Amino acid sequence: MKAIYLDYNATTPVDPQVLAAMLPFFTEQFGNPASSGHSFGWQAEQAVQKARAQIATSIGALPHEIFFTSGATESNNWVVRGLLETARQPLHFITSPTEHSSILSAFKWLEGQSNVEVSWAPVNKYGQVSVDDVAKLIRPTTRLMSFMWVNNETGSLNPILQLTKLAKENKIYLHSDATQAVGKIPVHVENSLVDLLSLSGHKIYGPKGVGALFIRSRNPKVQISPLLLGGGQERGLRAGTLNVPGIVGLGEACSIAAAVQQQESMRQAGLRDLLQQNLVESFPGLQINGHPDERSPNTLNVTFKGYVVPAQIAAIAISRGSACNSESMRASPVLQALGLSETDAQNTLRLSLGRSTSKEDILATIGILRQVIQAKNSQA
Repeated sequence: MKAIYLDYNATTPVDPQVLAAMLPFFTEQFGNPASSGHSFGWQAEQAVQKARAQIATSIGALPHEIFFTSGATESNNWVVRGLLETARQPLHFITSPTEHSSILSAFKWLEGQSNVEVSWAPVNKYGQVSVDDVAKLIRPTTRLMSFMWVNNETGSLNPILQLTKLAKENKIYLHSDATQAVGKIPVHVENSLVDLLSLSGHKIYGPKGVGALFIRSRNPKVQISPLLLGGGQERGLRAGTLNVPGIVGLGEACSIAAAVQQQESMRQAGLRDLLQQNLVESFPGLQINGHPDERSPNTLNVTFKGYVVPAQIAAIAISRGSACNSESMRASPVLQALGLSETDAQNTLRLSLGRSTSKEDILATIGILRQVIQAKNSQA
């Protein structure tokens, strides 16, 4: 029996339309977009520019504001290191403890740099930052605030529109890791006024190993140092031969995501609510982690309080609420920030839905969880 896949926040399958768009660029259209002297290079460059426009349109940006990377982790690191390197004075950065590990690690690296200070904004019981708390942390030397749009574990939304307003009032850059937002909720960089935004292809039914960074070009023009030096690709900001098939796939994936976002969000939210309702009824004391309303339509994070959840549930592909290292089970930084104990973290599951998730999948999941968790606890 094939496992039910409910780990779409980890990765998604490549959409058949995306794959079809990519395939020619592995074979007959294999040119290097930097080869400007012949038709093979021209075809590749045209494909890259089409994808750049597709991505820009999907998030309300201008094409020249889109820069290709290997994924959101690279984009996030570029923001932190690129803004640090442009400075010639002491700097202050602000983020929160519920960010993705690529932001957490980058900010912890910042703490070890000279003339740099980092502030960690507190979060509420849902893992969200408040504008008032962030405002109290701002200093004359604050250069960047970085807050994810949608939390990858709980689905909670941060108040990005209010945070960007605060950033503008204080002439600070606002970066958002929108990896879990694009394709799930409306994301528009002009309406939200974010200055920098990261996204990744494999979260929106595109290929792995490709992503993008939006860098605002006006009001204000963001000044950022190059990430990689070399042949001058991406207007000198990110050198290296472009991954043309991946970029084509990312562009197609963004177009499809924008077209189906509203309909799919409503459908998946309904299935998520069905799943939540049945789990609450089946497991008294079940704790919902994340905001009850201000959250992604596809994500449900639950702690089975009073129950022991099996280490593996083979029939369902889901994510544990704890990260495993070689020595111990350790609560993720997100669950720690929410105040979960190590025991609660070990009994926490993240279930994330996608385009292929059906009502039958949800009903089957409910039955499987009832069976395996109740069987585990009857043995205890």
